[in-house]
Amino acid sequence: MLSANKSRLFDQMFFQYHKKYLLERRFRYVGFAGNLDPVIAQDHPVLYIMNHSSWWDGLLAYHTFRLLTRHDHYVMMEEKQLNKFSFFRKLGAFSINKESAADVRSSFEYTVQLLLSGKRVWMYPQGKITHQDLRPLSFQRGIGVLLRRLPNTAVIPVTLVHGMYGQDKPEALLMAGPPLLENWGDLDSRVITRQLEAVMEEQLNQQKLEVMTCVDNRPERYKPLVKSGRSTSERFDDVFVRKRV
Repeated sequence: MLSANKSRLFDQMFFQYHKKYLLERRFRYVGFAGNLDPVIAQDHPVLYIMNHSSWWDGLLAYHTFRLLTRHDHYVMMEEKQLNKFSFFRKLGAFSINKESAADVRSSFEYTVQLLLSGKRVWMYPQGKITHQDLRPLSFQRGIGVLLRRLPNTAVIPVTLVHGMYGQDKPEALLMAGPPLLENWGDLDSRVITRQLEAVMEEQLNQQKLEVMTCVDNRPERYKPLVKSGRSTSERFDDVFVRKRV
């Protein structure tokens, strides 16, 4: 496996580049609702699980925790992708190779050590990019196996809804749900996996319905995380509406 190799200087530079030249240019809106640091989870190892429905998922998660928390976060990433984009290791990414049982064990042991040392870890238990509307959600069993190793872990479900709405640039909304606290060691890994699937699916469905039915697809409770960039359609409005006037 490939371990993380964090660099504070690189992180500071990348965060500014990521905010100004990636998110603000590519997205019309990025918003967040919920709490990544609930008080009830303070005395527990904290694991974030997130649905995996776009190439941007890891970068959106990075921007969110980098902006809204002071904790030290790490992200599990597929080894093939981390080999291609090795600079993510400097931001806290580490790998998992699902084609090797030994490598999976190494990645899980690395995750356990991170959590035991007070680090925060993000996982995408679907294991691959899957369309955000595909139901039911399907998680790989590894999440259950991991939680049995650390039965007092607080699991924070984070869901992402994204789409092209009233403008030509996409919008992304992330939401953190209430932390899940169980004695995971008393449950079978399959039961844990099914339970997490059900929680995430319900949260994702409720979030999507809220976004679909509110004005401009932006619920008021969401906090904007980047400055909204002007879209092509807004520039067209400026030009052509002004001409008519």
